[in-house]
Amino acid sequence: MPPKICWSDLAGAAVGVWGLGVEGGANLRKLLALGAAPVIVDDHPAAASAEGIPIRSTAGGGWEALSRCEVVVKTPGISRYRPDVSALEDQGVAVVGGLGLWLEEADRERVVCITGTKGKSTTTSIVGHLLAGLGHPCLVGGNIGRVPYDPEVDQGSEFTAVEVSSFQATDLTCAPPVVAVTSLHPDHLDWHGSVERYYADKLSLCTRPGASLTIANGTSPELRREAAQLGPQVEWVNDAPDRWVGALGLLGSHNRINARIARACLAALGVPGLDDDALLRAARGFVPLDSRLREIGTVGGVSFVDDSLSTNALASMAALDAFQGRPVALVVGGADRGIDYAPLAERIAARPDPTYVVTLPANGPRIRVAIEEAVERVGSDATEIHDTGDLDTAVAKAYAWATPGAVILLSPGAASFGQFRNYKERAEAFRRAMERLAAS
Repeated sequence: MPPKICWSDLAGAAVGVWGLGVEGGANLRKLLALGAAPVIVDDHPAAASAEGIPIRSTAGGGWEALSRCEVVVKTPGISRYRPDVSALEDQGVAVVGGLGLWLEEADRERVVCITGTKGKSTTTSIVGHLLAGLGHPCLVGGNIGRVPYDPEVDQGSEFTAVEVSSFQATDLTCAPPVVAVTSLHPDHLDWHGSVERYYADKLSLCTRPGASLTIANGTSPELRREAAQLGPQVEWVNDAPDRWVGALGLLGSHNRINARIARACLAALGVPGLDDDALLRAARGFVPLDSRLREIGTVGGVSFVDDSLSTNALASMAALDAFQGRPVALVVGGADRGIDYAPLAERIAARPDPTYVVTLPANGPRIRVAIEEAVERVGSDATEIHDTGDLDTAVAKAYAWATPGAVILLSPGAASFGQFRNYKERAEAFRRAMERLAAS
């Protein structure tokens, strides 16, 4: 665990910023606002300077510059388990994260931290939307994109809802009293090194000093098995048909659970007036996040659903479950991070509805083999599987198979790297493929 340091401690210190991007840029702006003159280092600098300060590459003398600092504020993408991070700590350099620095001096009674393999972004957004609808302005930030300590972000909100990734969790030295966990499933094994370490890092937020209540998804078998890591008190949330949840306009039972977790967070924060009528009014106008199980259009009676942010098997399973009773053409596959796809394969093989699976590189063939083995075990005749070399071909094959009422679902269960720069570019390619079909 990093040392207990807050942002105010860094005024006048010799500080390095390691890694830019969204959070790295906020780290730099915060240090400049404190009057610091930081060293800036990035593994692959995209520019020569930032805010007029030269950016050094890690391998081109940047690490040596960081080793002369008292404190290095790293971006979450840099794994705490990298040898060059450990080497800095061995030399006595404090390697910390910006979110941890902020949380140390925040009014944590007004903060809720939300984590989970999948669902944390949506749940955090629902918390913020409901609070605002109930008359309590809320800053929604963290891994979701807005950094709560960024000088460019309005600090006037009554509450702060923070989405915490497993990367960020390793940088935290404390927690607010209320923590929520939406789901748990193997992911980011390249960053954490093993499933066991990923689970421990992801759930570490629940047992950091200050944590007293963990609100957890009661339908998750993995969370139930890891209950000992969920802190001193756990409130389990299960699925139920709450009337107000429908006003959010979200698909799938997993999103009903996300909404109910959000409500439990508000109750734990002491927010009054959480009856169904008040929540129904507050829920209206919610805008679902991009690339998270959103229908983007229909062509010839076939629905196109963008779930490009799906980067593991758990997300793809939840997406499939949202379309029970409908034929689904599933576009799946992407960068291979060693994830086990047997659970997804079993879910596909168990579907009674027609399912057409088209896979993408690089791990598509591995996913296909897992599905074929599961189909053979259960004797299913409702599943058809094909490997493809690119997204355009996959969408064209899916549409050729589909009939009116079917769903073409982009839920890759894998990261986009290799064929796309990020999930947004993958989602845009999916939209363009749909538009070409509509035009023809």
